[in-house]
Amino acid sequence: MAEAHPYQQYFQQLLPALKSKVEEFRLLNYGTIDIPTLWEYLTKKKWKKPKEHIHIYELVSDIVATTPGDFMSYKTVEAFRGKHWFGENGQGEWQELLGTKKN
Repeated sequence: MAEAHPYQQYFQQLLPALKSKVEEFRLLNYGTIDIPTLWEYLTKKKWKKPKEHIHIYELVSDIVATTPGDFMSYKTVEAFRGKHWFGENGQGEWQELLGTKKN
């Protein structure tokens, strides 16, 4: 099981800011975002290297400063890192697509 992020202890306190940011994204027509997805972005990208003595206002500031562009860039990179673009036979399909598959 993955180890919990050090800022997980602040999740409940940050919930109003997270909800507000999700609502903002939805108003800007980024309707697929939800709180768990935003939290994942923050913990895996924005707070990748957590500070030892962080203040709650710094975390709120990071949430408020998050832009749709930041989030979408992260999601795009994560999609490219995905293992199976073409399913279980991904390698063979890539080779066939690129014309490098040997018969």
